[in-house]
Amino acid sequence: MPTPDYIVSLREKIGHEQLFLPGVTAVIVRAVPTGSAIWELPSVLLAQRADTGAWGPISGICEPGEEITATALREVKEEIGLDGRIEALLGVGQVGPVVYPNGDKCMFMDTAIRVSVPDDAEPVVSDEENLDAQWFSVAQMPTSVSARHRMIIGDAVAQMKHPQGFRPRMGYVKRT
Repeated sequence: MPTPDYIVSLREKIGHEQLFLPGVTAVIVRAVPTGSAIWELPSVLLAQRADTGAWGPISGICEPGEEITATALREVKEEIGLDGRIEALLGVGQVGPVVYPNGDKCMFMDTAIRVSVPDDAEPVVSDEENLDAQWFSVAQMPTSVSARHRMIIGDAVAQMKHPQGFRPRMGYVKRT
């Protein structure tokens, strides 16, 4: 679903003015199998956006009244056809402003969540938002993956490897 119906309805009233919307980024990381070579790194599941061609984690906008975790699982199912499980909060931060080709302006309050899928799960592009979905080594992601997405993918790997010592990121700025 490209643009939720409630946003289309709002746009009829306010035109291209900036909206402040809750969003989610679902980072799906696959651990290195036991017994693998020491130099092997985890894999991350990325989707290639149809509108820009850029690769990134699954993301989306909350529907009115929808819990952020429900949004994450819904988006994973809608975009790549997989059933996920919520694992951990990675962080919360502002994204934008974003100006779309049609002139619509948005600012997002994004919640990044680590989501798991079954070990043998393979994605199937199941909507018009994406062109492709693939697993990539975290060391060999496509160059179009944004700096913010690289940061939260790194956070997902850190949280997966050291859950007790991980602190969710509050704001998408460099930690001090």
